[in-house]
Amino acid sequence: MDPLAAGFWGAFFGTAALMLGVSVLAYLRLHRRVAVTAGISAAVSALFVGSYLGGLPLRGAAEARVLAHLAIAVATFLALALLALLGLLRQPRVAPRALAALAAIDVVTLGAGWVLGPRQALALSSVVAFALGAAMLGVAFRSARRGDRLAWATVAGISFMLVSLAGLSWIALDREAAWPVHAASALAGMAYLSVMAGALWARYSYLLELSEVMAHGPSYDPVTRMRSHSETGQMVGDIFFHREAEARPVGVMAICIANLYALENLHGRAAFNHALFICAGRLRRMVPRTVEMGRLGEDGFLLLTRSMDDLRGLERLARQLRDRLARPVSLSISREPGRIDERGTAWAADVGIGVLTTSTQVRPAQAVATVRAMARTAWTYPHRIAVFDEQAGQIAELTTRPGVLTPV
Repeated sequence: MDPLAAGFWGAFFGTAALMLGVSVLAYLRLHRRVAVTAGISAAVSALFVGSYLGGLPLRGAAEARVLAHLAIAVATFLALALLALLGLLRQPRVAPRALAALAAIDVVTLGAGWVLGPRQALALSSVVAFALGAAMLGVAFRSARRGDRLAWATVAGISFMLVSLAGLSWIALDREAAWPVHAASALAGMAYLSVMAGALWARYSYLLELSEVMAHGPSYDPVTRMRSHSETGQMVGDIFFHREAEARPVGVMAICIANLYALENLHGRAAFNHALFICAGRLRRMVPRTVEMGRLGEDGFLLLTRSMDDLRGLERLARQLRDRLARPVSLSISREPGRIDERGTAWAADVGIGVLTTSTQVRPAQAVATVRAMARTAWTYPHRIAVFDEQAGQIAELTTRPGVLTPV
């Protein structure tokens, strides 16, 4: 293979590997439906491309026969995946007909292929696979015209897939194909994987929201996708309510955002909610899963931990959260659905963080009130993090050097 062509295909396999790695990460985070669908799609695409590029330990007639069967199998799988993505397999009238039609096409194509020679069978399977892709393109286009925005992404993804499939069929039938054919096929394949990964996430992301709603019910806050105010109080009680046992250490962290109300006064409630949504999303991505988290008033968040490892790293986590939350973001100032993605106003959270190490012998309300007061006091500190200096008996600023306190 030409070195330039090999470079393009290396980029394609890198994209497939990245998609597979993200799928594994999503699976570990319990987003299993998204992960399994995306991971299988990436693996099947990589297997198909590798086989068509000559990766099978076969040559000549045997290779052509196997590729003919593989083309039909992969085309059928992708057709089913696309129908599922568009929600058509959940329709009682559509699903049986689609499955029967695909089964009939597979049987007829494979049967006809064994009547023909190996190369002719490969050509026939490639044409049928392309026809199936074109049929799926028509189905997706019809859904897109009915107003399904996600279907337009599916239309783009299938279009890229057809370009890649045509190029791969050419390569399989002519191993001396020029490098532009390889380049076009590889680029189209990368575009297909990228578009379909985004489409899969958009289609199934509502399941993640639904799982949170079903788990927490009325105590779920849809703006931050965290515990609501009442559920946060229940969380605090569950962690502190062990007075009959010996005292256990508890780490408490409060994060308060000083400029949320000013943002609401300037740009309205929509901008306020957008900013809160962004801050909550950054927290969920950074906070360890062993740390409990919930809302604290309208402008803050409360974090609790009983893990000794998390207690030791509480100050480090506070610095990381401060740096992440303070990054600028462009907020939408419109409530209209069609204009939500438009750039509105630049904003950066002015955060204050209070870090307190206490025990279960302390009254929960006192611990929460103290750490919230510390977070608000931290608004006046250059480093925006407040801790309690037990030696001085007062609130102190946490400097940039770990373990060093600068008394107020």
